[in-house]
Amino acid sequence: MNKTVIKVEKITKQYRSGKINIFALRDVSLEIKKGEFVILNGPSGSGKTTLLNILGLLTRITTGSLFLEDQEVSHLPDHFLSSLRKEKTGFMFQQFNLIAGYSAWENVSLPLVPMGVSTKTRKKKALKLLEELHLETRADFLANELSGGEQQRVAIARALINDPEIILADEPLSNIDENNIELVLNKLTELKKAGKTIITSFHFFPATIEGLFDRMIKFESGRII
Repeated sequence: MNKTVIKVEKITKQYRSGKINIFALRDVSLEIKKGEFVILNGPSGSGKTTLLNILGLLTRITTGSLFLEDQEVSHLPDHFLSSLRKEKTGFMFQQFNLIAGYSAWENVSLPLVPMGVSTKTRKKKALKLLEELHLETRADFLANELSGGEQQRVAIARALINDPEIILADEPLSNIDENNIELVLNKLTELKKAGKTIITSFHFFPATIEGLFDRMIKFESGRII
């Protein structure tokens, strides 16, 4: 049996809005095994993105425990979490989070900069990923010169540039046109076959993904149902 790579135990995430406490997650517990493809499914506001941000070490929990492999990480200092993100995870953001004044290949290669990778090597790796996602002719375009679907694929390439073991994707098909949905799904299939652990959120998803994922976890009002 594959080992557990992510475990959360009774986690909550609470925000303060004026005098009101808002719970984005309530008492959530789950385990994800190495090589699993897990879908988080539920309506907007159900807690999917919050959980992804927590699993990607981008957001801290309010209560509970978060384990990455065998290490409890929820209380580690920010610089340790940053190192773990660079080493272990790749995050595909729904809102892209690209830098407008940088080209497509520069945006893709950004995670390699703190690692001291040379510009030549960074560009080579970025161009290879952009080619796989049919964006080789857009490599030198600035991010704000790209369509929404192109920006989404650039964000996907950026998430994969450091060859992460854990891939987190927030609605990865939400801005992709029909002609490129199959392209992205084929890339996810390739990553699954390579043994990567994939956790992705979907509000709605195409029937073609049915045979790709191992498990679906349904959310409603911040809880697993």
